[in-house]
Amino acid sequence: MGFGPVYATISIVLVVLFGGVVSLLPQLESMALSPVSKALLSFPAATIPAGPRATALVFEDLKSKALLERLQLIGPSSANVLITGETGTGKELIARHLHALSQRSKGPFLAVNCGSFSESLVESELFGHERGSFTGASAARAGWFEAARSGTLFLDEIGDLPFSMQVKLLRVLQERQVVRLGSRNPIPIDVRVVAATNVDLEEAVAAGRFRQDLFYRLQVATLHVPPLRERRDDIVPLAQYFLSVYGERLGLKDPALSADAIDVLVSQHSWPGNIRELENVIHHALLVSRENIVGPDDLRLSSLRARPASTATVDPDRGLEAALLSLYEEARPNLYATIEAAVMKTAYEFCDRNQLQTAKLLGISRNIVRARLMEHGELPKSSGSDKQ
Repeated sequence: MGFGPVYATISIVLVVLFGGVVSLLPQLESMALSPVSKALLSFPAATIPAGPRATALVFEDLKSKALLERLQLIGPSSANVLITGETGTGKELIARHLHALSQRSKGPFLAVNCGSFSESLVESELFGHERGSFTGASAARAGWFEAARSGTLFLDEIGDLPFSMQVKLLRVLQERQVVRLGSRNPIPIDVRVVAATNVDLEEAVAAGRFRQDLFYRLQVATLHVPPLRERRDDIVPLAQYFLSVYGERLGLKDPALSADAIDVLVSQHSWPGNIRELENVIHHALLVSRENIVGPDDLRLSSLRARPASTATVDPDRGLEAALLSLYEEARPNLYATIEAAVMKTAYEFCDRNQLQTAKLLGISRNIVRARLMEHGELPKSSGSDKQ
């Protein structure tokens, strides 16, 4: 079965039964259509369970159809892709479908949550390690990049990747090779990277929390998954799909939504948890409903509201770390003196050119402040006057 007849259908549902790290069937022909009212593409169950995630997508809404069209254009290539969208919108399902559309579909699809590893272990997890490279490394092990060879590596929550690791990831993407922890031998990699995030990476770049060069390297192609509240026409088809799935599990015959329940789902809730929230609402409703009809009183809706656009402020420590790393990479001459001069001059100006207050601010003696200001040309070397 080719993809043409499937995409011709108005609504397509992508389903992953259990989520997690999974390899697709060797051929796309092995995907089967379900008897559910909407055309259904199903993937094999995951071999390694993972945390909760949205498990279905439909493309009824105009915004969803535009996303599907763009996905079909990008999918067949091997270009890196950055998928953005709120939590619960189904970013991993989009990544899996990109893999299925690509020439790498016979290879593995591996999903990694970048926020799930401690900073001390993330390098080993991504790039692998040799025996004895750290305490507990009793045997050599390949990292995720090696394991995904000839396939797709999905890096979820890429915005949570520690800043120090962003430098190493950038080099891997540029050089197409990894070096295991404890080794000096580069290992070539052949993998398509699809990254996803629910944070604004451009804002993170401006705040110094994410490297600009890595951002551009990841977003060769981009896909934005709109939140459910912005694609209302997808809500009822999704709800009907979940009614079918959970109704079958609970042994219910043809469960349905009342007109009032549909009105509540479509018009009276902002769905801050997106598809994942909708799935849980329908599951709960079937547990408490009577006579297989879900009414508005059966819908347990969260009192939470959709989050406004991010107003996060700059993290000073992360911003300083980013600035220093950039200077280190430039390998400027007399780097320490440059940094010290910047610290002294900005502190001196901040304290209204008061040497005593500058010393208190920096936690050093006024004599040291005076000497450094003279050295950096802020005070004449023959005098230490100015404001005291």
